[in-house]
Amino acid sequence: MASSALAAARKQLAPNGVLRCGINLSNVLLVTGKDAAGMPEGVAPDLAKSIAKALEVPAELVPFPHPDKLCEAAESNAWDICLIGADPARASKIDFTSAWCEIQATYMVPASSTKTIETMDSKGVKIASKKGGAFDLWLQRNLKNAELLQAETLDGAYDMFHSQKLDALAGLRPKLSGDLSKDKGLYKLLDGSFMSVQQALGCIKPADGSKAGVNFLSQFAEDAKKSGLLQQLIDKHGVTGKLSVAPLVGSPKL
Repeated sequence: MASSALAAARKQLAPNGVLRCGINLSNVLLVTGKDAAGMPEGVAPDLAKSIAKALEVPAELVPFPHPDKLCEAAESNAWDICLIGADPARASKIDFTSAWCEIQATYMVPASSTKTIETMDSKGVKIASKKGGAFDLWLQRNLKNAELLQAETLDGAYDMFHSQKLDALAGLRPKLSGDLSKDKGLYKLLDGSFMSVQQALGCIKPADGSKAGVNFLSQFAEDAKKSGLLQQLIDKHGVTGKLSVAPLVGSPKL
């Protein structure tokens, strides 16, 4: 990247000389642990640090318990970049890159259920979901007949599904797979997915409309795919097969 473009990106993304990186702690694939100081570790924190290195500034991780809290914090300029699922509902405040990784979203259902992904959106069907997640925002826009019941946390959504004997629990496939062990034999996951969460890099939309920051992040994301950095981080943190590196922009989706 030309030095002038790098300087413009640094001016927008790290005006105080430090890159504040908003990290969503609720995505257990992207944040897999904590270091000795209690700061998040995983694919997302490591990727954020790599972005800061490319900008030639130090990184400061700013953790949030849920993505909706992270998005709300854009109003108070609490972070400079974020690593969350891109969604049209969030794009009014945040400039997003194309996806750098993808995570399937599907349904958990009772073991005896005959429901499929295609038949889930039917009258009388009740679906539990974690409020404000990227898959939940998609369901809010796309469900026409089924009723969406929302909880404040992922575990709360599971408890609602289980205790109220609902028809389905929506979520990310890897998290739902882990939840099957809570009540062994009672539930199963449906084949396929109703959507894939597009994990992207984002920055707060600047008042002057500048694209220097998001252009830098977009180029970084594509370079990280090409170089193998993303796959290296996925392998390093033990989430191989659970996270998928997104296709290069312009590449056919297989």
